[in-house]
Amino acid sequence: MRSNPPFPKNPLSRRTVLGASIAVAGTGVLAACSGSGSGHGSHGSAPQGYVDPAGPEVAAAEKKRGSGGSVREVALTAAATRLDLGDRTVPSWSYGGDLPGREVRVTAGDTLALTLANHLPAPTSLHWHGLALRNDMDGVPGLTQKPIAPGAGFTYRFTVPHPGTYWFHPHSGTQQDRGLYAPLIVDDPKEPLAYDKEWVIVLDDWVDGVKGSTPDAVLKELRAGMGGGSGGHSGHDMSETGGMAMTDGTGETEPSGPSRMMMGATSELLGGDAGDVKYPHYLINGRTPAAPSVFEARPGDRVRLRVINAGGDTAFRVALGGHEMTVTHTDGYPVRHAKTDALLLGMGERYDVLVTAGDGVFPLTALAEGKKASALAVLRTGAGATPPATARPKELSGRVLTADRLRADASVALAARAPDRTIKLRLTGGMGAYDWAFDKKPYTADQRHPVRAGERVRLVFANSTAMWHPLHLHGHTFALANVAGGPRKDTAVILPNGTLSVDFDADNPGLWMLHCHNVYHSEAGMMTVLGYRA
Repeated sequence: MRSNPPFPKNPLSRRTVLGASIAVAGTGVLAACSGSGSGHGSHGSAPQGYVDPAGPEVAAAEKKRGSGGSVREVALTAAATRLDLGDRTVPSWSYGGDLPGREVRVTAGDTLALTLANHLPAPTSLHWHGLALRNDMDGVPGLTQKPIAPGAGFTYRFTVPHPGTYWFHPHSGTQQDRGLYAPLIVDDPKEPLAYDKEWVIVLDDWVDGVKGSTPDAVLKELRAGMGGGSGGHSGHDMSETGGMAMTDGTGETEPSGPSRMMMGATSELLGGDAGDVKYPHYLINGRTPAAPSVFEARPGDRVRLRVINAGGDTAFRVALGGHEMTVTHTDGYPVRHAKTDALLLGMGERYDVLVTAGDGVFPLTALAEGKKASALAVLRTGAGATPPATARPKELSGRVLTADRLRADASVALAARAPDRTIKLRLTGGMGAYDWAFDKKPYTADQRHPVRAGERVRLVFANSTAMWHPLHLHGHTFALANVAGGPRKDTAVILPNGTLSVDFDADNPGLWMLHCHNVYHSEAGMMTVLGYRA
């Protein structure tokens, strides 16, 4: 959904605040969370009056999801490695040495039992983006589980209730802006769509390992370069490793690389400022435009594209040269079919579209919106030369679909009901101090916006900043309330000085993160928690 001035700075990053709250308090959810190992563990008690992430309410909700499907067991290893981007290799972190990580596929109703072995030099976690899963498997360190320590493992086990296009990534510092992400595809046992082939497309902006750059160093520059400074309780920013932002978690100092701060990136579609970070590369399925991935089909094939924006700071405008797209789903949920030439995806958003493949070779271009660069993949159904890295199909300048143009399919439309509770949140902050937050309050692990099970909840976001923000709610999907019959989403874009209202049914008890899915904005503090009252 598309929908200013900076406020006084607060120099604390999310990791600084979280680290300080753990050290000072030693109580609350984190102290009670299960440690590394397998299974759910013992979470103890949530802060008084709120549902514990592993409490009986959570277990009861999970039981209602059923357990009649198969158990899909997956072993996954997170480790430092060198990644092949097609025309170059870079040092980074990944799942199983692949970029993206290997797709995990289950059928709705199945139980996923995925064991993550952490071979990284830093603690990590796994968040299942878009899934309405049990709260203690949501993968937010300090809120729903303890971090998975280096050398340890954790088994995420939960019922997967809804079909759709999802993905998973860490919720630990800036790790998502490395190579730690992969698609999660949940098949519909009663699939209503007819198609011949399926093409999973993962978009990314890439900086890690290029000329010494790391996401931690990018965050440090963003915070300091515009006057944010370091500051904080400990006198410096904390990285995902729990140490200085310029270390790799082993105590060795990393080079910071060249400046990655982006100035002057503008987009009318995004309401002005397009982003904070100047990435050296933009990828589709882990490949640069100079060596694109190729998807093969036959002329006339009906192809389902599942498009995922796994980027850290970039919206992508996506078009397939010579083809019209029919949008069938967004964020995993069906919509009334809508035709378009191009899609605009904020970070964390997903779209499913159908195309009828033409005869020849066609560029799938993902324009880094407002950043004067692009990613490329290729659809090949016949003979012909590979499109150049700079290919700009005319469809990019045609009809561009955003979520406000969509309407929910009748099968998933939220029933009409007046909200029982309205929570108003103001998006605050700016580039000068890099103090992104809700209501000028940077994230701390003890924040709670209370809701009660069974309520219809309306969230009203008022963006008082000069930047667009993709907002993501864990554990739920909401309906865009700004438009009648709005689509079901878990991630929605709000434009500068805009207001976005979304409605959801409080039917999944626990403590759930709500945050901007720009990884650098969230790390600066634009995160908070919705907590179910016990």
